[in-house]
Amino acid sequence: MKRPIIEIDEEKCNGCGKCVLDCAEGALAIIDGKAKLISDVYCDGLGACLNCPEGALRLVEREAPEFDEEAALAAKAKREGAAAPHRPQGGCPGSMARTFTPLTGGPAPTGAAGDLRAQVPTWPIQIRLLPPTASFLKGANILLAAHCAGFALPNLHSDWMRGRVPIIACPKLEDNEVLVEKLTGIIKHGGIAGITVLRMSVPCCGGLERLVHQAIAAAGSTLTPETHIVQL
Repeated sequence: MKRPIIEIDEEKCNGCGKCVLDCAEGALAIIDGKAKLISDVYCDGLGACLNCPEGALRLVEREAPEFDEEAALAAKAKREGAAAPHRPQGGCPGSMARTFTPLTGGPAPTGAAGDLRAQVPTWPIQIRLLPPTASFLKGANILLAAHCAGFALPNLHSDWMRGRVPIIACPKLEDNEVLVEKLTGIIKHGGIAGITVLRMSVPCCGGLERLVHQAIAAAGSTLTPETHIVQL
């Protein structure tokens, strides 16, 4: 199967080990002074290790066996001399794909004493944490929104998220190559029905449209995205 998986540029890698600490599944190790992917089946493809100070790591999509979380955690525990921990499917609990009860349209929580239950239809919403193979992506209508949109639009949930799977991204603050790779994977694996782009009127936010078009082309899709601009 083709799926996102980590790739390491050994020429750039200085063996600092930051990626090893960031990888909860233990897929990486420092071997002979360089970061190495121990096994394809240990890499979940979510990219938690991409904060490399030398830019030596990136996600690519290639043929690889399916991620085996149990095997990854068992191997990590064996190396560390500990019992294998139990984790929810998807590695880090914050990256576990899940679907919530649809919104009822009731009154929003007010202040710190309000109801703190999640009111998003699906999770994760950060594109770099979202598995392209998440079941709720199959045939979904995607809302790709700028990070700022949720704060700029008080009716984001009722006006934009109903019937759509929300994903947030920022082309100004995030690695655009990584965003394109993740979007491409989502389009390829999900059989996406449609994409709505919700961006701010600032120039840098226009990158969201560009990234979507690049991903559609890379995925060989015929989708036509719909863009809406929040005026400041």
